[in-house]
Amino acid sequence: MFNGCTSLHSGREKFLKMKKTVKAQTMKEKIDLTMLKYEINLLELIQRRRVDDVQLWLSYVVFCKKWATKVQLSKVFSAMLAIHSNKPALWIMAAKWEMEDRLSSESARQLFLRALRFHPECPKLYQEYFRMELMHAEKLRKEKQEFEKAKMDVGNLEYAEEILMGELARIIYKNSVNIIKSAEFHVSLLSIAQLFDFAKDLQREIYDDLQALHTDDPLTWDYVARRELEIESQPGEEPPTTKQTKVAEVGRREERCCAVYEEAVKTLRTEAMCKCYINFCMERFAKKTSSRHLREKRLERTMVAFRKAHDLKLLSEFQYKQWSELLLQHDFLTEALEVAGAGMELFRGSVMMWQVKLQVLIASKSPDVAMLFEEAFVHLKPQICLPLWISWAEWSEGAKSQEDTEAIFKKAVLAVTGGDSVTLKDKYLDWAYRSGGYKKARAVFKSLQESRPFSVDFFRKMIQFEKEQESCKMANLREYYERALREFGSVDSDLWMDYIKEELNHPLGRPEHCGQIYWRAMKMLQGESAELFVAKHAVHQAGQL
Repeated sequence: MFNGCTSLHSGREKFLKMKKTVKAQTMKEKIDLTMLKYEINLLELIQRRRVDDVQLWLSYVVFCKKWATKVQLSKVFSAMLAIHSNKPALWIMAAKWEMEDRLSSESARQLFLRALRFHPECPKLYQEYFRMELMHAEKLRKEKQEFEKAKMDVGNLEYAEEILMGELARIIYKNSVNIIKSAEFHVSLLSIAQLFDFAKDLQREIYDDLQALHTDDPLTWDYVARRELEIESQPGEEPPTTKQTKVAEVGRREERCCAVYEEAVKTLRTEAMCKCYINFCMERFAKKTSSRHLREKRLERTMVAFRKAHDLKLLSEFQYKQWSELLLQHDFLTEALEVAGAGMELFRGSVMMWQVKLQVLIASKSPDVAMLFEEAFVHLKPQICLPLWISWAEWSEGAKSQEDTEAIFKKAVLAVTGGDSVTLKDKYLDWAYRSGGYKKARAVFKSLQESRPFSVDFFRKMIQFEKEQESCKMANLREYYERALREFGSVDSDLWMDYIKEELNHPLGRPEHCGQIYWRAMKMLQGESAELFVAKHAVHQAGQL
């Protein structure tokens, strides 16, 4: 009796388990069927309606990577490339997939070769094809090593020495540099080759060709110079071990770099070459080091680079600025003044150079600062002088009286027009509140309130200033909001909402006016601004309940 019940219970459990399994399989089949329908619909949409939509094709590729077979995805790539053969990025994507997912170097190679027939001068295609052949050679080398370790008979497998050494990549390199004759492209191939340790001979060949083919390109000299940083101790020499020897080694490498740059500047007297030299020196100087000697040497080299470019009359205005600021940073005030003056003489129409000269005069506490500001406005076009007006006002705030500073702001407001004047008015209002409090700020606001254009912040500042007062007047807030809405009421939904909240929350507010403000907003606001206002108002109303 007991055994019979146990057998019956066991049979019931088996039946329920089988039922769950069948249900799960049915569910999986339904999901698979849904996915298949999605795939078919997407394919039909691509094939019949929007074959030119690349994004749709890419969506289909993503779908196939997740759900379809590799063979199916290969067909999708083929169909896509038949229509979009004019897009190198798609060829590269397909070739990478063949190489990395299907592990088919031959299919990837064929795709790159086809792509190059359509785009024979595309640098990116050559770069990726070159990389692929090096990856293929590296893969074969690893395979061969594994077979040799296992002492297995490789049978008919052949590992040609030329292929293992990257000969296919070398052929691509030779062909590509005959077509794309630029040092930048040449360096890009060298950078790729350097990722593969087995390709030392190829790296050396590319490097030698770079120097031979692009001697007149600053990029070549820049690359050759920077390469000295990576060259380790000479054979037979012990590598540096202590902190002092490591610092000395870094110093020697940097000296070698600078020697190359010095030769480069003699050979190639161009602004671009000098820029490479200066950038290198500035980069090295910016690197942190605990060695005072190394830091001083770096500063010295940087100054030498600037001086050489200046003597050759090959410094840009930005580099004069860099040089002046570096001298100023290290308290070389006399030299900084000399450099800033030289730069200003060369670039008298540059606001930047006048600012640099003024910066140095201010730092040296010269009595000629105000005079130089006045002189600058004589030489410069009014429409580019905003930075100088702001600098003059900021300097005056710390060095002169309130009356002098306000006189500068008043001159500036008359001189600066259009969009630039918006920033100036904001600065003027900030200064007024900072120096004379609310009363002064309100007076400036009143004097400027009809001098368009404005920013929303100009009015919001006054609203905030009012709210910071011990006796915040609702009448003044209404005045500021109404004035702001005259300018921005058709586009700024936040202004309307803040106005409504002010009437609701201020002790002297009039909540009964909120409905009228709401309807005014609905009349003035346009398009999305109106929709946004309605949504914000609804949220606020819900929060009030």
